[in-house]
Amino acid sequence: MSKDLLGIIGGSGSHILLKEEMFGPDLWCKKIITPFGESAVIHRFVYNDSDLLFLSRHGDDGYLTSAPFVNYRANIWGLKECGVERIISWSGPGIINKAYSVGEFVLPHDLIDETKGRDYTFFEREGMGFIRQGMVFCQEIRDILAISLNEMNIKYHNSGVYVCTHGPRLETPAEIKKYRILGGDIVGMTLVPEVFLAKELEMCYAPVCYLTNYAEGIVERPLQGDEPFGGMQNQEEKEIVNLAVRRFPMIIKDVLNRFKGIERDCICKDSMIRYKKERGVGDDWHQWIKLSD
Repeated sequence: MSKDLLGIIGGSGSHILLKEEMFGPDLWCKKIITPFGESAVIHRFVYNDSDLLFLSRHGDDGYLTSAPFVNYRANIWGLKECGVERIISWSGPGIINKAYSVGEFVLPHDLIDETKGRDYTFFEREGMGFIRQGMVFCQEIRDILAISLNEMNIKYHNSGVYVCTHGPRLETPAEIKKYRILGGDIVGMTLVPEVFLAKELEMCYAPVCYLTNYAEGIVERPLQGDEPFGGMQNQEEKEIVNLAVRRFPMIIKDVLNRFKGIERDCICKDSMIRYKKERGVGDDWHQWIKLSD
């Protein structure tokens, strides 16, 4: 596989879009056995001599595993084991900031963590992982995504604060009001702890988000229990979101082309440099993590 390997973590069914739109059948799909259990199924695609690995965090056959129960450590470990250096997260959060509209895209630059009790770190026994978060997401990936979205004339916002809630329940109106006061722009359930785990293994990580609905209390909608999001998305918005989702393969294709042959030159690849200098931990990331007493 190519050296500059890109991994995508997406939602259920996204790999079907990759198969249907320009990528063709996956060359293989498999789970990776890790010290933290099995990863989700990883699919390998090739486009224009560039490899792409895709993993659906919720399951290939529908929304089978909700956000708080995803095995994030196994997924990140599995992608790293396969040689992935850069990860793009594809997700569909809700809108807090009224300047945003359903169907638009956002490249978040920061986040607020409202999750509880997830497995945030690989370093439970080593006293390592003291990593700054001044730049939460990889700037190199964000820049490439911005170029791609610009070239494709896709409306997007080049900054935004993503609030990550625990789930699986959706948020209350008062919680959304709190997040708005704190500076949150969009709300979802999946970027934490993915981004933090990726940094611990010196992987680049950045999200591209398509906006699916207005969060609770931002726009008044009657409860419809038999509808996705409980009726927080009307029929027109459903169609707009479907069009946004169909752009996924085009965006990934363009990003793959732009990253081809480009070595990483960002701070992500040196997240653990302090420990390499102070503790003499080597370049073999498998040796960084103490798995048992």
